[in-house]
Amino acid sequence: MEAADENFNASSQECVRLRKPTTIPSREQIETIEKRKRMDSPDVTTQEDDNSLENAAVIQQIALTRVKHQAEVLKKELIEQMDVQLSSIMEEYVAGIESVRVPQKYRSFLGDDQSREDRKKRKLPCGSLPEKEFIARHSLLTDLFEINHIQTIYHIFIAILILLFMNTVVEDIFDKGRIDLEFALILWAFGDFQTVLVTWVGMMFFTLIVVYPAFHYWSHKRLTIVDKTKRLVWDYFWLACYIAYMGAAIWVPLTEILAHKLPPASATTLLMEQVRLLMKTHAFVRSNVAIALCYNNQQYSKPLGSVDIKEDSDQAPCPDFSKYLYFMFAPTLVYRNRYPRTRSIRWKWVFFNFLQVVGVLFYLYFIFVRFCVPVFRQIGHEPMSAKALVLAVFGCMLPGTLVLLCGFFCLLHAWLNAFAEMLRFADRMFYQDWWNSSSYATYYRTWNVVVHDWLYTYVYKDLYEVLGRRNRVIPTLVVFLISSVVHEYIITFTFHCFYPVLLLMFGGFGMLFSFVTNVDPRLGNIFMWLTLFIGTGLCMSLYSMEWYARINCPPSFEGFMEILIPRSWTCLANGNV
Repeated sequence: MEAADENFNASSQECVRLRKPTTIPSREQIETIEKRKRMDSPDVTTQEDDNSLENAAVIQQIALTRVKHQAEVLKKELIEQMDVQLSSIMEEYVAGIESVRVPQKYRSFLGDDQSREDRKKRKLPCGSLPEKEFIARHSLLTDLFEINHIQTIYHIFIAILILLFMNTVVEDIFDKGRIDLEFALILWAFGDFQTVLVTWVGMMFFTLIVVYPAFHYWSHKRLTIVDKTKRLVWDYFWLACYIAYMGAAIWVPLTEILAHKLPPASATTLLMEQVRLLMKTHAFVRSNVAIALCYNNQQYSKPLGSVDIKEDSDQAPCPDFSKYLYFMFAPTLVYRNRYPRTRSIRWKWVFFNFLQVVGVLFYLYFIFVRFCVPVFRQIGHEPMSAKALVLAVFGCMLPGTLVLLCGFFCLLHAWLNAFAEMLRFADRMFYQDWWNSSSYATYYRTWNVVVHDWLYTYVYKDLYEVLGRRNRVIPTLVVFLISSVVHEYIITFTFHCFYPVLLLMFGGFGMLFSFVTNVDPRLGNIFMWLTLFIGTGLCMSLYSMEWYARINCPPSFEGFMEILIPRSWTCLANGNV
């Protein structure tokens, strides 16, 4: 009932409102009506939709920011992982490059200035020269043979050896009807080798049993002598003993060579071992005598019986015998208490190097048999014209250069690498790239690094420090004099005659050429090789002529003059050549 009343009243009020007179709406009312119409239109979004879109945009921006942040974190992690992996790869790559042991002279070109900085840090006293440094490194050819192009050159030389063998076999078949390689020439060249072995054992025995005990006794005994005059007399007495020993070490092997008339290869082997032991003896004494003379420890002023000597110390006046023994067989002529060592011995590498030595010996055999013996063995039996002699000299230039290359490869590469591997001697820079030298000064420094280091350390360096750093000519001349005399000494007692061809070429023209340095590198290298071809051809031809002249021609002098004057000259003067 009450609800019906309320409906009625509402209807009445609506009717009354509709019946009111119409009035003109105000401007504000019109704007309100239009605004309501726009809001009721289906083409326009509501306020709630606008708020929803704004919220969605904010959420999207937040999500995008999070994604960017996660992407940055992922990018950083990936870069770190890639950096670790690349660093590991580069370390392995650099380790592989370092194992190649780039020669010291090329390291500055590759940007490796560590050695130069180390030398700058180690400032040398005024007027002194740097010492020889031993580091672990391969021989240059060992690394170069890893390159296919260089390995092909090695294969070419092997192919030439095979061709020489086939040529000799074919000629023997057609000329003699059988294969006659005449390996008796090799057996003859190394004949009476038991005398070489016995003499070598004696030289080594005295080097080990006499030199080291004598030096040990001198260096320790002198520390117990308080009086300076007596100590000076003691030192000079042992200096005289040292000179006497060196003279005996030269004389005794020579008497064996002359008494047994050893053939060329046997005599050369014994003479080279004699020179090697003499150089090692001087290196040991010279390197340690300064330490013994400067050694100043108060405990050695006590009587000899109360002295407690620590033999294992590097500061002792005399090193351990084990160090001396290792040095006697190590492939170096410069003494050090310690050398860089390898971890293990590769016996396959040792066998391969000795196999290369045997191969080079056969290479030399075929060169002499094919190019030397047929040309010169008729000297003294048949006359040889000047034209034939000149052609023979020029014909020996290429074989002589091959002999030079074979000797270099056999001794300085294969032989020394074999002993270095057996003794785990890590520094194997026995030579450098002498074939690229543009001057003889560079050639002499890089051809035989082992001998060069000895001459530099114990001859040039000592004279340089004594005479003053401004005087380099005299040490250089003395080095050339010693080197040329020793070379001629070996040649003289190998052929049992004095024919100073090598002395004049090496100590004369070679020394003069060493002062010519400011030339174009290409022209200098061509000049070096041209003169090497000419020099080796002259040496091979003249020494071969002298050898066969002493076999086929009668002697023209007696006694010492017969050794001093070449017999090939007398054969030429008498018309036998």
